[in-house]
Amino acid sequence: MNCRIYFFIITLAFLGLSGYGCSDYVSDAEKRVQSADWAKMKTETVILKEYSFIPADLVLEKGTPYKLRIVNTGRVKHYFVSKGFFKAIATRKLQSNADGEIKAPYFTAIEVFPKRSLDLYFIPVKKGTYGLVCTIKGHAQKGMIGKIEIK
Repeated sequence: MNCRIYFFIITLAFLGLSGYGCSDYVSDAEKRVQSADWAKMKTETVILKEYSFIPADLVLEKGTPYKLRIVNTGRVKHYFVSKGFFKAIATRKLQSNADGEIKAPYFTAIEVFPKRSLDLYFIPVKKGTYGLVCTIKGHAQKGMIGKIEIK
């Protein structure tokens, strides 16, 4: 088999297994991000610390561009995980103010190291209420849970 054809088949299989292009996520995210008026972007901040999200409940407006500052003021790393929320937004990028940025069609989790912050740029697309949790062992049980609502 020609090496190019073999590579193409392996690449398609990988993308299929990894969920890339999965219909659960916003399918026209790139178009939404490109056409958004980022000058009208709203900024929200969520503080991560032992063992809470502040605020624990976040309310966002559908269709409005956002920058969500995720700031870890704690002594240990924390995760910002909301599978439903990540499937309900059109993601522009995740930016570290010290190290650069990542442009990806979607995320499944965001890890923030102690005394660091990350900025998530996105547009809420699907209305709903989504659970938020730190998935590090024991953190949720100690109260590191919340919710994100898109109205």
